Amino acid sequence: MPYQLQEINQSLRTDPKGFLEACDAAYQSRIDSAVDRILERMKVSPIVLLSGPSGSGKTTTALKLEQELERRGVNTHTISMDNYYKTLNRKTAPRTPEGDIDYESPVLLDLDLLDETFSKLSRGEWVVVPKYEFARQMRNDSRGTFLKLDKNEIAIFEGIHALNDDIFGRHPEATGLYISARSNVLEGEELRFKGTWMRISRRAVRDYNFRGTDLLETLLMWYNVRRGEKKYISPFKNRANIIIDSSLPYEVSVFANYAHVLKEAVDQIPADNPRYHEFHDLVDSFRYFEPVDPALVPPESLIREFIGGGSYHY
Repeated sequence: MPYQLQEINQSLRTDPKGFLEACDAAYQSRIDSAVDRILERMKVSPIVLLSGPSGSGKTTTALKLEQELERRGVNTHTISMDNYYKTLNRKTAPRTPEGDIDYESPVLLDLDLLDETFSKLSRGEWVVVPKYEFARQMRNDSRGTFLKLDKNEIAIFEGIHALNDDIFGRHPEATGLYISARSNVLEGEELRFKGTWMRISRRAVRDYNFRGTDLLETLLMWYNVRRGEKKYISPFKNRANIIIDSSLPYEVSVFANYAHVLKEAVDQIPADNPRYHEFHDLVDSFRYFEPVDPALVPPESLIREFIGGGSYHY
């Protein structure tokens, strides 16, 4: 369901703190419902495969699911599927049509090891969860950790390709969960902000704040990221047992505080970039929103994954 701009701005003018807390409480209710479904299917499989495109808030959502499962007495392990990337071989790595390495491709993952891991965990056997070192673009198995699931335990594997044919397709008994920012913001019937713009705003702000990534570089990469989503992620979302909308009504008002930084980067984008006009429309759209002080964002909010200062450790 779309959000209405007038309702957002009015709520932020009258009671910003209360509005933010209510929005986060609504998101927690989505988590609670997802946990209900996971527990229903626990007798079928102890494996949860959590997928979603870049900027969806997969990491925080996985931690929230773990927190609620633990509260209900289920010991939970959250594993990033990034650790299952193979040591990069530039000679054999898949390529984009432009000839660059296709970092969005699931072929870069050790699909056979994931298959073996899910099978062994389901049988109550020990596995070693590997460790991938992104700085060296290699997997370091010597830094792996041992894991075995007992009767009342669940493992959540979180990654963009979790519902792909070569992962979920080999283990359809697992509980599939898809997450994305899915709600647009409207003013009446007029579109003011797309759900996909929430995701690029999240990613841009996070990369700018914490990953040392040049903001222009992040925006220039978005075309290939979106192409990878349409090819490798979106086609599989409907097979999920659970779908969660990770958008929050107030988040555009938080990211409005970074509009000037985004504009500086957008102004450097070449006019022949496929997303040139979209990025300019995105930056222009912030003017419709009542800004809100990021300090009011609750520490447990999903948005803290992107602006920092939250209560979760990533």
